[in-house]
Amino acid sequence: MPREELPQDSPPKGPARHPGHRLPYEGPASADRPQVAVLSSGRPRIIALDVLRGFTLCEILLANIQLIANGGTAVATQPMGNWDPWLGLPIFSLLFGIGFSLLLDSAANRVLRPRLVLLRRLLALLAIGLVHMLLWPGEILTKYAIVGMLVLLPSSWLPRWAVAGLSAVLVTVAMIGGGGPLLIAGLFLLGSALVRYGVIEQIEQSTRGPVLLGLVFAAGLASALWVQASMRAVGATTQLPFMSTLADLLLAGVYVCVLLILLRTPLRPALQFVFAPLGRMALTNYLTATLLVLAAGRVLGLPIGQSLPAAFQAAGIVLTAQWLMSTLWLRRYRQGPIEWLWRWATWAHRPPLNRGRTP
Repeated sequence: MPREELPQDSPPKGPARHPGHRLPYEGPASADRPQVAVLSSGRPRIIALDVLRGFTLCEILLANIQLIANGGTAVATQPMGNWDPWLGLPIFSLLFGIGFSLLLDSAANRVLRPRLVLLRRLLALLAIGLVHMLLWPGEILTKYAIVGMLVLLPSSWLPRWAVAGLSAVLVTVAMIGGGGPLLIAGLFLLGSALVRYGVIEQIEQSTRGPVLLGLVFAAGLASALWVQASMRAVGATTQLPFMSTLADLLLAGVYVCVLLILLRTPLRPALQFVFAPLGRMALTNYLTATLLVLAAGRVLGLPIGQSLPAAFQAAGIVLTAQWLMSTLWLRRYRQGPIEWLWRWATWAHRPPLNRGRTP
């Protein structure tokens, strides 16, 4: 899946970033001040985003694996029975909006026409998605690229309060309609607004914020589920799509807050070890998962699309293989192979790949 690619091959130039920008922290990690990896561009890498992205990638595979094996689409059927792992879509949409604004911030300090950089990035993503669609009709990259060009890119000219307000409107309208591209657009803008208000710059520094927000999300989720149950009991179904989408968004918010809280505990090294490699190569892993699932189903004959145990087993094998590949690859290279090609298309020049090389 898409992720932010910050330039790593030269120090930032131009005007200073917004006042919320943090300087790289190079001291020892602690419970109150976790160590942050520093990119060669001088900007600190936000490890929490890598962990969130890797965790969500696992959910995306679980949601899609039976549909990929059957050649279905993401809206055609409910995968894996009553268990709903579709929470990856809203989280990844939020992360995409965050990555867009982080890259725009970086591009503004390097080039005279930063939005051209973003346009090239979205066009490249569209090309990748169109190729991927030949294997998996339900893939999401084409939608992300189109919505990004129609909504995210124009929003970069708007003040941040307008972006936040438009996000709230789009999410509300999308919930009334049961989701769809408007929901993706609204979450894109929400992620962008979080960057522009400096929230993402502080995501590694606070425990109280995720705890309080998580409690609000949990209370809202409990209320939404209670309302859903009451509506079903009396046969009122007209507002069920709205309540269902609201419950999914609140549950996704709970997931995000819980992960952010756990990253402020002694579990942080374990979470980073497991999920960060997957998250740093999320686009490569998203694409290769399709190839691996199709190979397991059509070449090896595994009944992934018909058997729930087979689907879980195949997902475990795919994720284990991808984690191992990502971990070994990132020891030598700066980023995943597809991320590297995507960055090449974004900046219109060949970036270094090997960690030992300099541009």
